[in-house]
Amino acid sequence: MQRRTKIVATLGPATDDPKVLDQMIEAGLDVVRLNFSHGSAEEHRMRAENASNHARAYGRHIGVLADLQGPKIRIERFKNTHVTLEEGAQFTLSTEWDSEGGTEEGVGISYRELVNDVKRGDTLLLDDGRIVLWVDQVTASEIKCRVVVGGDLSNNKGINRQGGGLSARALTNKDRADIKTAAGMQVDYLAVSFPRSAADIHEARQLLRDAGGQGGIVAKIERAEAVAAIEEIIEASDAVMIARGDLGVEIGDAGLPPVQKHIIRLARTMNRVVITATQMMESMIENQIPTRAEVFDVANAVLDGTDAVMLSAETASGKYPAKAVAAMDRVCREAEKQLAVRISDHRINTEFKYIDEAIAMASMYTANHLGAKAIIALTESGSTPLWMSRISSGIPIYALTKHAATRRKVTLYRGVYPVSFDLLSTNHAEVNKEAVDELVRRGAVRTGDLVIITKGDLMGVHGGTNAMKIVRVGDMVEVGA
Repeated sequence: MQRRTKIVATLGPATDDPKVLDQMIEAGLDVVRLNFSHGSAEEHRMRAENASNHARAYGRHIGVLADLQGPKIRIERFKNTHVTLEEGAQFTLSTEWDSEGGTEEGVGISYRELVNDVKRGDTLLLDDGRIVLWVDQVTASEIKCRVVVGGDLSNNKGINRQGGGLSARALTNKDRADIKTAAGMQVDYLAVSFPRSAADIHEARQLLRDAGGQGGIVAKIERAEAVAAIEEIIEASDAVMIARGDLGVEIGDAGLPPVQKHIIRLARTMNRVVITATQMMESMIENQIPTRAEVFDVANAVLDGTDAVMLSAETASGKYPAKAVAAMDRVCREAEKQLAVRISDHRINTEFKYIDEAIAMASMYTANHLGAKAIIALTESGSTPLWMSRISSGIPIYALTKHAATRRKVTLYRGVYPVSFDLLSTNHAEVNKEAVDELVRRGAVRTGDLVIITKGDLMGVHGGTNAMKIVRVGDMVEVGA
């Protein structure tokens, strides 16, 4: 059984060894993530190129996702690299403090607008919520706080306001430069960090297009404001990433599970791709097997319908990158055996806007009720297999296309598998036979199996899918459409 849920893995120093990269591909890697918070543009180019070359050697198509850093609201540095804050102590965040001179009494902050974004009574969370501060007084340059939850605090840790509300723009000057780098690399997806509204997504898309990039835009949901505006952000995006680190800090860890389930359900309803991310197998940074809680976490995301699950430090800097991918693959496959993952009433009572969307939905309904072994979508842009993948099913969807960019794009779609296919004929019956023969060669179907084929009367036209045909392998004839 092929795994339907896709695996995104972050590249970094731990994956630069060619043997490790090969092992990750063999373990089932689908999409590589380039974290622009770390590393140089040249390192990102090298890693993306290496991943593509190694995947090609295995006859695989791998997508590339570039993840922008976004506005990082952080403390500055301490004289001795870290301090220990005691509960009940006073601690000051200052825009005028020496950037290298932090002590147990206070530390500098680089984001000067923070003093305008908070007020007495607010709660600030540092280092992903490990340190909790209560705001006692705010002046023109200082935020005087009381330590509610103390502990060790080291250099350059992030700051969040509980409940959100920080005014930092989603796209920084660094992000704008990185978008040009990503466009030059022709990445398949660009992830926007900390968007607050659809306007942030539109701006990123325009900047990418202006720079010559054609990739899809992924909105990372990690602000409380983004949750409040979730429908408009999903509508503006090609995909959403549930980035549970900063999001959990802003809305509270107990609020994460229902929000995650809601976003997955909403994204699928709105025909968008959804990625579940952050700490999915965090223990595997150091250990060779995941914890039982991590296994449940990944499995629950699969059962909820996520398109992809993501590994971050587990592969970028962890000790066992390939084993982390293999563990995630194993958990996804087992979760996908559950009946709930293969049945769906998605959009059964709604009208469709487009002909190719209607064909996609009809194909999935037919396949699920007829016992088809495979679905072949002859596609230009990948839209038809995307719509198909919104329906829960155990039937593989093969996206046959001559366009390399489309093949890489669908690597993120749940249950969709890219196949390089160039039409050798304009005769519909011959095209049908060539497409089915391709699946027979791959061992995906055999004589007697039912296969559903979707394509357009005007082949090669974007958005032109208007036909569905049911064929039985071995009974195909050379006439008709």
